[in-house]
Amino acid sequence: MSIGVLAHLFGRLPYQQLAEQVGQAGFSHVQLALWKAVESPDFSSPGKLSPGLARNIRDSFKEQGVSISVLACYLHLFDRDKHKRQRNIERFKELIRYAPVFDCHIVAAEVGKMPDGFTDEDWETLQGSLQELTETAERWGVFIGIEPANDHLIGDAETLDRMLNQLSSDKIGVVLDPGNLLNENNFNRQQEVIKHAFNLLGKRVIACHAKDRIIREGKIVTVPPGQGQLDYQLYFRLLNKWKPETDIIMEAANTPEERLASKTFLNKMLEKTKHST
Repeated sequence: MSIGVLAHLFGRLPYQQLAEQVGQAGFSHVQLALWKAVESPDFSSPGKLSPGLARNIRDSFKEQGVSISVLACYLHLFDRDKHKRQRNIERFKELIRYAPVFDCHIVAAEVGKMPDGFTDEDWETLQGSLQELTETAERWGVFIGIEPANDHLIGDAETLDRMLNQLSSDKIGVVLDPGNLLNENNFNRQQEVIKHAFNLLGKRVIACHAKDRIIREGKIVTVPPGQGQLDYQLYFRLLNKWKPETDIIMEAANTPEERLASKTFLNKMLEKTKHST
C-alpha cells in the first residue's frame, strides 16, 4: 500500500506545475478533481476533455513519478432539479469515458446532501443515477467508487451496503474513509464503527482515504493525519486483511509541513501494521 494525496491540497494550478509539486512532495499517486485542482482549462462544465488533453495531463504526472489513482467527481447525484442532476451525470460520464486515457481505473463520488432531509424519492432518483452511471462504467471498464459520508444520503456503511445490493453491477465499489463515518455520537465507539464498515463493505473496497478526527468542545473536527485520535492501527490492519495494496489517499493536510508530517505518520502506521491481521 502507498500513500497518495488529494491533488487540490496543493492549490488550483496549471496541471504541469501541479504535477511537479506533487512529485517533489514525494507522493506516488493522486486523486485528481479536475475542476478543483486544475486552473486551466476550465473544467467546471462538461466537454473540455479530449484524448490529447487527458494524455498530456497523465504524462505530466507520469514524468514526476506520479500516477492518477482516482478521478474525483463529487457532484450531487440526486439533485431535485432534473436539469442540474443531468448536467452532473454528464460530467461524471465524461470522466468515466476518459479515465482509461488517464490510466485511471476509478471515478469516485460522495452522492450529495439535502438540508431539509431525504425522501424515498431521493433514494430512487439516486439509484437511477447510479444505474445509469454503472452502465457507462461497464462499457469503458472503469470502476465507480462511492464514498459514504456523514450527512449524505449514503452516509454510513449500512446505506452504502443497501445501495450496492440494489445495483446489479460489479463495476461499483467503495472508497472507504473511516473519518467520514464518525460523529460526536459514535466517536467513542470508533473501533466498532470501523470493524462494522469492513465487515459490510470490505470485499468491495477499491480505494481509501486518510484524514484524522478529534472531539473539541463537544464537536467533531477534521485534522491532518497524525494530529487526531482516529485508530489508524485498527484501520490499516483491517485494510491489509481485506484489501492489501489498496491505494490510500491523504486528506486534510493543507500545508507542505502538514503533508510531510502526515505522510511520515501514515507510512509509519503502514509499516507497523503490514504483518498484522
